[in-house]
Amino acid sequence: MKKIILVLAITASFASCSSTKSVTDAVSQYGGTAASLLSSLSPDSKLADIASLFSLLDTNKDESISSTEAIGEVADNFDVLDADKSSGIDLSELSGLLGLLK
Repeated sequence: MKKIILVLAITASFASCSSTKSVTDAVSQYGGTAASLLSSLSPDSKLADIASLFSLLDTNKDESISSTEAIGEVADNFDVLDADKSSGIDLSELSGLLGLLK
């Protein structure tokens, strides 16, 4: 019985930890929304769509998408999109994604 109470107490502690929950929620929210937006892009998409995607993918808000932040077509074409070979994709470079979508 003591083991069950201890397990429940530990589980409750982790479940109530707001930092763990907020990180999990943020990853889920940004990843899902970015993937959804990325899958809806077409060659006819607007620059505003690319700007929204950039904002979602740039999770550390350093104005550059790193290879670890990139997903889907952005990750698949990272080296092509990173025109200046800075190991990061800025907003102007990400707009080149529209030309790759066919």
